[in-house]
Amino acid sequence: MSIQESAAAYESATQYFLNLARGVTKDQLDTKDPEGWSARQIIHHLADSEAQSYSRLRRLVAEPEGSLIQGYDENLWAVASYLAYESAPVENSIAVFAAVRAGTLDIVKRLTDSDLEKAGVHSEIGQYTIARWLTSYINHPKDHGDQLVRAVKGLS
Repeated sequence: MSIQESAAAYESATQYFLNLARGVTKDQLDTKDPEGWSARQIIHHLADSEAQSYSRLRRLVAEPEGSLIQGYDENLWAVASYLAYESAPVENSIAVFAAVRAGTLDIVKRLTDSDLEKAGVHSEIGQYTIARWLTSYINHPKDHGDQLVRAVKGLS
């Protein structure tokens, strides 16, 4: 996939998740999907994940090849009381997701196809290219958007 196609897919995935997240009603926020996360938790997770994504891409494009790309335990974040995934309003998390994705899309659009092979070292998975980053963050909001639909409907 070319960088132009990747940028379009990234933007489409962003809109897919935003449309779903913005459509969740207050009554649906705490309905859990069969995997155990509520719509509220999914939305908060996407905001935090995108904040990590934002930093990761910037490290990949600005720092020397082989720089450390730090992982994090999303399940621990989901239950951390101060992060309040189970109770905090979702409006700020939706705004964070939208803003971070918009800012990152600007960078993606400036990349060239040859930039896709630039790599860092992810603390959990090893070599981590911009191409791998891009594939992951094109799919992530689509996967969690589908999970959000299941949570709101209470479906498996």
